[in-house]
Amino acid sequence: MGSGSNSLSRGQITRYAIGSLGTGGFATLPGLVLVYYLTDSLGVTALAAGAIVTAAKVWDVLIDPVIGGLSDRALAHTGTRGRAMVVGAIGLPIAFILTFAVPAGLAPVPAAIWVLIAFMAAATCFSLFQVPYIALPAELTDHYRERTRLLSWRVVLLTVAILLFGAGGPELRALFPDDPLLGYLVMAVVAAVILGVGMLTSATVAPQRPLLPVRPGATIGEHYRAGVTVLRESQPFRALLVTFMLQGLATGLMLAAAQYVARWLLDDETAVTQLFVALIAPALLMAPVWKLIADRIGKERAFRLASTVFLLATLVLGVMVWAPGWWIVAPVALAGAAYAGMQTLPMAMLPDVIAHDRTSQAATGSGGANRSGVFGGVWTAGETTGMALGGTVLTVVLALTGYLETTVGRTVAQPDAAVTGIAVSFSILPAVLMLLSLVTLARYRLREHDIAGTSA
Repeated sequence: MGSGSNSLSRGQITRYAIGSLGTGGFATLPGLVLVYYLTDSLGVTALAAGAIVTAAKVWDVLIDPVIGGLSDRALAHTGTRGRAMVVGAIGLPIAFILTFAVPAGLAPVPAAIWVLIAFMAAATCFSLFQVPYIALPAELTDHYRERTRLLSWRVVLLTVAILLFGAGGPELRALFPDDPLLGYLVMAVVAAVILGVGMLTSATVAPQRPLLPVRPGATIGEHYRAGVTVLRESQPFRALLVTFMLQGLATGLMLAAAQYVARWLLDDETAVTQLFVALIAPALLMAPVWKLIADRIGKERAFRLASTVFLLATLVLGVMVWAPGWWIVAPVALAGAAYAGMQTLPMAMLPDVIAHDRTSQAATGSGGANRSGVFGGVWTAGETTGMALGGTVLTVVLALTGYLETTVGRTVAQPDAAVTGIAVSFSILPAVLMLLSLVTLARYRLREHDIAGTSA
C-alpha cells in the first residue's frame, strides 16, 4: 500500500504537509472573521450570524460520511483518492471569494443569505479535499513512528497557515479602513490563491494503487451506516474522536472570540494580529519537540501532557474577566506551545487507529477491508462539528449578554455584560471543555505495542 513500511521521502512529506496551507487556512480565517464580518459589517444579528455558520457546518457534517464512503469506492475503482481532492482544491477558492463578496448596500437579510449559500459551497469543496486527505497517512506508510514524522511536518505547515491567515488576513483587511467590505474582498482573493495552490500541490501525493473489485449500488444510507459501524466497532476511534471534538470546540470558541477580544478588551481591532503571533510562534517551535516527546513517552501520554498545558493556560486567561490587558499574550503563548501537540498527536494517532482496525478485521475474518475513507469522513464530520459549535456557542453568549451588532460606518458602545461574555468565551468556557477532553482521552487505550503487533 503506498509506501508500505518503507520510510517516506522528503518529497512525499513536503507535498502532503503543504495541504495544510489549505486545510489550516480555511479552518482559521472564516473561524476568525466570518461572524465578526456578519455582525459588525453587514448588520446581521449575533444569533443569525451563528445560525449561518452552524447551518453551513451542519451541511458539512452531513456530507462528510458520504464523501468518505465515495472516497473508498474511488480508491477501489480508480486506484487513487486524488480526483476528489483536485475538485475540492479548484472549487474552494472560488466559493471562498464569493463568501466575502457581498455587494455594498445589501440589506442584512439578503446579505446573510448570500453568505450562507457561498459558505455552504465552500464547505462542500473543503470536504471533497479534506476527507481523503485525512485518510492518506494510513496508506502512505505502515510505520508507527513514520506517521508521527509525517503528521509533525503537517502540523508545522498547519501552524504556518494559522499564522499566515490568522495574522495576515486581518492585516490585509486593515489596509482599507475607509472601505471594510473591499478589505474583506481583497483578503479573500489573496487567501483563495494560497488555498488553491496548497491543496492542488498536496493532491499529487495521493498514491496510485492496483484496482480492486468494486461493489456496485452503494447508497447514501449505506455510507452513513458504514460511519456508524466504525464508531461502534472501534473503541479507540470513539475515544480519540470525542476528545478531538471537545478540543476543537474549545479552540474554535477561542478563535471566534479573538477578534472580539482585540476590539473590546484590548481596544484595538488590529490587536488580533499580535494575539495570533503570540499563539503561533511557540507552536512553530514546539511541533518538532512534541514529536520527540511522543517518541520518548508515547503519543497518547504526550497528547495528555499537551492538553493539560493548554488547560492551565486557559485557566490563567480566566483572570481577564476581571483584569483585561496585554498580559494575556503570555498565557496565549503557552497555549500556542500546547496547541502544536494537540494537533500533531491526535492526527498521528488516527492512522494508527485505522491500521489497527484493518488488521483487527482481518484477524476476525472480515477481510481487512480498507475503511480509511469512512474513518476520514467521520473524523472530518466530528472535527467540523467541534469547530463550528465554537462559533455557535460564542454567538449564543453574545446574544445572551446583549451584544450590539452594527454596520459599516456606525459605532456602538457595548454593555459591560457583553464584554464580560467575550472574556469568558476566550478563557473559562474553553477551560471547562479542555477538562472534559482529558476525561475522554483517558479512555484511549491503544499503545505502540498494539500497533507494532498488528503491523507484524
